[in-house]
Amino acid sequence: MHNRIALHGLRIDERLHALVQDEIAPGTGIDAQAFWASLAHIVRTLGPRNQQLLAQRNAIQRRIDQWYRQRRRRSPQEQRDFLRAIGYLEPERTVEPIAAPRVDAEIAGLAGPQLVVPVDNARYALNAANARWGSLYDALYGTDVIPESAGRTKGDAYNPARGAAVIRWTERFLDKVFPWQQGRHGDVRDYRLERAGGRFQLVGLLASGAVTRLADGAQYAGHVRTDETLQALLLTHHGLHVELQFDRRHPIGRRHPAGLKDVVLEAALTAIQDFEDSVAAVDVEDKVRVYRHWNGLMQGTLEAVFEKAGRRVTRRLRADRVYTAPDGTSLALPGRSLLLVRHVGLHMYTDSVTTDTGQAIPEGFLDAMVATLAALHDVRGNAAYRNSRAGSVYVVKPKLHGSAEAAFTAALLAAVEQALNLEPLTVKIGIMDEERRTTVNLANCIAAVRDRIAFINTGFLDRTGDEIHTAMQAGAMYPKDAIREQPWLSAYEDGNVDAGLKAGFAGRAQIGKGMWTMPDAMGAMLQAKQSHPDAGATTAWVPSPTAATLHALHYHAVNVADRQRTLAARAPADRDALLTPPLLAGDLTPAAVQRELDNNVQGILGYVARWVQQGIGCSKVPDVNGIGLMEDRATLRISSQHVANWLLHRIVDAEQVRQTFARMAAVVDAQNAQAPGYAPMTPHPDASPAFRAARELVFQGTSLPNGYTESVLHAQRRAAKALAAAQDATRWAGA
Repeated sequence: MHNRIALHGLRIDERLHALVQDEIAPGTGIDAQAFWASLAHIVRTLGPRNQQLLAQRNAIQRRIDQWYRQRRRRSPQEQRDFLRAIGYLEPERTVEPIAAPRVDAEIAGLAGPQLVVPVDNARYALNAANARWGSLYDALYGTDVIPESAGRTKGDAYNPARGAAVIRWTERFLDKVFPWQQGRHGDVRDYRLERAGGRFQLVGLLASGAVTRLADGAQYAGHVRTDETLQALLLTHHGLHVELQFDRRHPIGRRHPAGLKDVVLEAALTAIQDFEDSVAAVDVEDKVRVYRHWNGLMQGTLEAVFEKAGRRVTRRLRADRVYTAPDGTSLALPGRSLLLVRHVGLHMYTDSVTTDTGQAIPEGFLDAMVATLAALHDVRGNAAYRNSRAGSVYVVKPKLHGSAEAAFTAALLAAVEQALNLEPLTVKIGIMDEERRTTVNLANCIAAVRDRIAFINTGFLDRTGDEIHTAMQAGAMYPKDAIREQPWLSAYEDGNVDAGLKAGFAGRAQIGKGMWTMPDAMGAMLQAKQSHPDAGATTAWVPSPTAATLHALHYHAVNVADRQRTLAARAPADRDALLTPPLLAGDLTPAAVQRELDNNVQGILGYVARWVQQGIGCSKVPDVNGIGLMEDRATLRISSQHVANWLLHRIVDAEQVRQTFARMAAVVDAQNAQAPGYAPMTPHPDASPAFRAARELVFQGTSLPNGYTESVLHAQRRAAKALAAAQDATRWAGA
C-alpha cells in the first residue's frame, strides 16, 4: 500500500506526487503545489460537466435502442427526424475557416506518414520519435516488397542478388522522382557539385563520360562534404527530403559505381505518443511510467537500454541533421518526428488521484495537466532537443461524441493553459473522428474548436465498433470484412475529408487516415495505401518505422495539395449512407457463421491474454490462420461487439459461443506456448483473468457503454497484477 498526500481537496498517490514534484515540474516555472491546486479547481469546476456529457451519451443510446426495437421498418427520413429530435443530429453551423495560430509545418503544410506508438514502452517511443528518417535500402531488403524468388532470399547473411534488386528498385524510384535531363541514376558513375554564381549545383557524370543535370535543379537542397569528399546529397520533392549517402569503403558503397551506400527518406513527419488504446495503464504504477516517458521525450533525456544481436544497445533521441545549403549557408533539418500526445477519452476515470471523499477523477483531466506540464520543457526551449518549433503542444483527443464534447475539451485545454501560465491557444487539439455522433456532426465539432484545431482523422477500427454498438438493436450485422464494403464506410471516409477541406484545413491542419494492420505485409501496403493521399489525406497511420519509410513513397507519388484542390469541388458525402447501419442481408451458411465466430473469438482471446497477463496494450497478434495483425483496443471493440450483436439477434447461441471460447483458448495457448511469462488459459479457464475478461466483453457487450472495453480490461488486469503479487509474496515467504 502506498500513502496518499492530501492537497487542496485531492488525495494524490505519493508516487505520482513525487514524479510531478521531483522530475516534471523543475525547470518549468510551475510550482508543484500550485499545479495540484489548479488540478483541484479543474476537477471541481469541470468534473460535473464531464459526468453530464457521459449521462447524455447513455440517454441518447437508450432512446436509439428503444427506437430500433420498436421499428423494424424505417425510412431514411424517419431516421433523420428521430435523430434530430433526440439531439443526435445537430443543426449544422455556418462553416468558418479554422484559425489555429502557431502550427508547425509538419502539421500545416507537409504531407507524410504518421506513427502511433505506446509511450509506456520507452524503446518503441524512441523508435517512433526517431522515425523521421529511414533507410529505403533496409526497408526494401527486409520486407516482402522484394519477393524472395529467383535467388533473392533474405537469409542470415547479406545476399548480393537481393541487394542488387533493392538497388534497381531504388534507382527506378529516383528516376521517377528526381529525373536527370539525360540518362538515369543507374548510369551515374559520380555525383558532383559545381559552383556557379555563388551557388552549388548538382551534376552527374554518366558512364559515357557525359555530364547531366537534374531536370529540376531546384530539387537539389544541400550536401554534406568533408575534405572535398562528398558524404551526402539532399534532394527535395513535394516538401519531403531524400538523402543519398556515399562511402566507397562501405560494403554496399564499394559495389556501387558512384559509391552510393544508402538512400534515406524523410518518413514519419509526425508521431502520436499514445496514452490510450495502445497502452495498458490501469493504475498509478502504469500511469507514472507513461508520464515519465513522455516527460523524457519532452526533456530530450529518455533512454532505452536493451540487448540486440548479443550486444547492449542504448537508444536515445537523434540530433538534427545539418547540411550545406545551395547558397553555402548552414541548413538544419529536424532529426525527429514532431510528437503529438493522445490522451484518454471522457469516459475514463482514475484513482491515481481522488477527491477527499475517495471519488476517482476524470483521467483526461490528469492527462491534460501532467502532459502539458511536461511539454513546458519544450515550449520554454529548455529541452535538449526541440519538438515544436512553433511553440505548440498537440493533443489528440479520442472518443468524442458530438460538438458539445469537442467544446468541452477546448474548455479543459484553456483551463490547463491558464493554470500553467501558457499563452492562450498554445495547446492544439486533434479530433479523432471515430464515433458515429462525431462523424455525422463533424462540421460542428470542428467549428466548436476552430481556433485550436490542428488535426482530424478517420479511425475506421473504432468507428466500426461504434457503428455496431449504436445500431446494436437494429438487427444482425454483416461479417466484419463485409461491413467494410458497405456504403457507410466510403461515405465516412469521404465525408471526413470533405468536412476538413470545407473548414479550410488545406495548408493549415492535418487530415489523417487510419492504420495498416498487417505489419508483415509491406508489399500489399505499398500497393494499397497510396489510396490515402489519393483521398486527400495529408497523413495516414502506419505500424512501424519501416512501414513509415515505405509509405513515404506514396507522398512522392501523389501531390496531396493538388488532390485537395480537386476534391474540394466534389459533391459532399451522402449523409443517409452515413446513417445506414451495415445490416446483414440474406442468410449465412452455418460454416460461414462458425468461421466468423472462430475468427472473432480467437482475436479477442489472443489480444486480451497479452493485455491482461502482461500489460501489453498493442502488439502483433497471430490471427486464427497464424497471420500477424496489429491489435489494440479498437480491434477488440469491433470483435467483441460483433459477437455480442450476433448473440442478440440469434445468429449464434450462447452455448456455441462458449464452446468456441474453449476451443480457441487452446489455439491461443498453443500460439503463445514459447512466449515468456505466458499463462495458459485452458487448464482452468474460469480462474484465468484473461479468459474471464474475454468472455465478459462478449456476454456483457450490449450493456457496456458505447461498447468500450476498458472497464472490463482494467478490472481483470488489476486482478492479474494482484494475483502475481500474491504469488511473488508466497515465493519470497517460502524462500
